[in-house]
Amino acid sequence: MCNQKGGVGKTTSSINIAGALSEYGRRVLIVDFDPQGAATVGLGINANSIDNTIYTALFDSSVDTHDVIQHTNFENLDVIPANIDLSAAEIQLVTEVGREQILAGVLRQVRDEYDAIIIDCQPSLGLLTVNALAAADGVIIPVAAEFFALRGVALLMQSIEKVKGRINPDLIIDGVLVTMYTHTLHSEEVLQRIYEAFGDKVLHAVISRSIKLPDSTVAAVPVTMYAPEHKTSKEYRAAVRELIARGVVS
Repeated sequence: MCNQKGGVGKTTSSINIAGALSEYGRRVLIVDFDPQGAATVGLGINANSIDNTIYTALFDSSVDTHDVIQHTNFENLDVIPANIDLSAAEIQLVTEVGREQILAGVLRQVRDEYDAIIIDCQPSLGLLTVNALAAADGVIIPVAAEFFALRGVALLMQSIEKVKGRINPDLIIDGVLVTMYTHTLHSEEVLQRIYEAFGDKVLHAVISRSIKLPDSTVAAVPVTMYAPEHKTSKEYRAAVRELIARGVVS
């Protein structure tokens, strides 16, 4: 889940797509790859009270990936937590051998145990994001239905192409997910521009702006479980069904 622009719904979408997938019986692992640790907190885990996080797994070869995984209160949904320690990783990775592929090595130990692994990236195009792209089979790009949404997406596309060309030739764009949609002329115009830019990569399911999303984040519960019948929950389920139909998740 990647976009270097902040505030477009990356973490919210990571949690809620994972929540919907787990409801459909898929075993899901979220990798919190943002030093802010929002996905960790959003799943009810206090990362500051945990010894082993994704940072430990990256830099301590004696740590087994299984020992870093935290089980959440939700069936079929696990998380590799992150906290502020991860902010040092960008600098430390510079001197590491095979620095772009360390996360891939960490996830290799567990990837066959899950139907889907969702990496929630930080809003930047640094070495952490390159690691995520190197480890991934595909990218979902959340784009807010707002005027500045498409600014900078070209840079992200360049980064994806570079990683594809140099490190991970199998990397594809699985989908563009429109978030924060409102029934206004402004949102509709932005939506049209997104369709023009990405064509059939854009998921038909569009995520509306809703107070239920911050409410469910505060409650540390995916919105699909917090308010199962709410419009936003149905939109995330529709997005997940689309990803399954596209073969992104089996």
